[in-house]
Amino acid sequence: MSVHEDPTYDVVGIGFGPSNLSLSISLEEHRANVLTDPVKAAFFERQPSFGWHRNMLLPSATMQISFLKDLVTFRNPASRFSYVSFLHAKGRLAQFVNRKDFFPTRQEFHQYLEWAESSMSNVVTYSSAVSAIRLPPGDVPGTSEHLQLEIRDTAGGATRLVNARNVVISTGLQPRMPDGVVRDERVWHSSEFLDRWGRVEPEELKSVAVVGAGQSAAEITKFFHERLPHAQVHAILPSYGYSVADDTPFANQVFDADAVDDYYDGAESARDAFWRYHRNTNYGVVDDADIRYLYQVTYDEDVAEAKRLHYHNLSKVQSVEVDGRGRKVFLKSLRGGKPQPLDVDAIVFATGYAGMDPTHLLGDLDRYCLRDEAGRHRVERNYRLVTTPELTCGIYLQGGTEHTHGLTSSLLSNIAVRSGEIADSIIQRRAERELVPAVAGRLEAGEKRL
Repeated sequence: MSVHEDPTYDVVGIGFGPSNLSLSISLEEHRANVLTDPVKAAFFERQPSFGWHRNMLLPSATMQISFLKDLVTFRNPASRFSYVSFLHAKGRLAQFVNRKDFFPTRQEFHQYLEWAESSMSNVVTYSSAVSAIRLPPGDVPGTSEHLQLEIRDTAGGATRLVNARNVVISTGLQPRMPDGVVRDERVWHSSEFLDRWGRVEPEELKSVAVVGAGQSAAEITKFFHERLPHAQVHAILPSYGYSVADDTPFANQVFDADAVDDYYDGAESARDAFWRYHRNTNYGVVDDADIRYLYQVTYDEDVAEAKRLHYHNLSKVQSVEVDGRGRKVFLKSLRGGKPQPLDVDAIVFATGYAGMDPTHLLGDLDRYCLRDEAGRHRVERNYRLVTTPELTCGIYLQGGTEHTHGLTSSLLSNIAVRSGEIADSIIQRRAERELVPAVAGRLEAGEKRL
């Protein structure tokens, strides 16, 4: 195995989804506005190319946030990387305005992200997985000016050793499945939906099921019902039905940048209140239009006495067994009773994601990272991990900070401001580091003159 060692970067980003893409733009715009040596940055992404939730880019599915909550606007409204600039570049600005709608389709927003990424491709290396972060060999804790990252070429090439004074981790969320349920060619998670859908013949799917009560579950249920007119579609919900997302103006203030300060500085009772009152702005909820559509479908089928869409309310999947080419799903009703079998040709679990946890990636460095009484990482307001004096380099998190920063920890809503705050912190740390030897040099020169 060949190993190539790169020079030292001011910052290395692990992962290159929207969050670190936004960070790279913030650093680039800083570069354009300073006369001194700009921040040197590099990003490494496991995927072979840029992509954001590609497998949920369903036709006509819309974003749940305004187009103004793009990569930059809330930080820098004049940025050339704004959604408005994208529309202008594509010749669609007037047509978009004529829609009189704040919410673009998910497919168009993904086009915007790809458009922005195309101007930052010089700072990212794809098919590159960070396998370890550590202190440089031989360095004494407390004296290291940089960290060493081991980066593996997923295409089977050489391993690189990259030095970084700061690291920003943005590895995304991990799909969550019920205990004991294993994904296979007919048992899918929503994160792989369109890829899996493209591998099957629709005619083979006579009975399908969707597990979950959130937006993705509702969208996939709608997709199945429209694309499989010959099939029975089963929606398995732990609740009595879908709950509507609260997107009213006052509730949406929880996603404002100022709300991060309120959450971060708030007492534990205030943080509990945030989740208790405002969890339904984002988690386990569905847009009103989709709820009404699915209910109308159910009603119309009742009228026609030709039912294809079936709801299994207050139910959870206890287990899934292989049954020939299909799957036998055992449903446990929250009302009690024995698990009931359901035969399907495919089942999709829209059961959400586990939050980003950097523990495994940090390895031995994790012992320098302080935790709270609940065992969670302590995080500074600027998203930097709180560490002991032995670790002087900066480790920042883009995600996995809901317990410290609230609902916007990994969401697009605050992405522009969040990445800007991280960039500002990195730039300030470099300025402080460069100031110390400069002051020492001036003092030494003064002593010589005396």
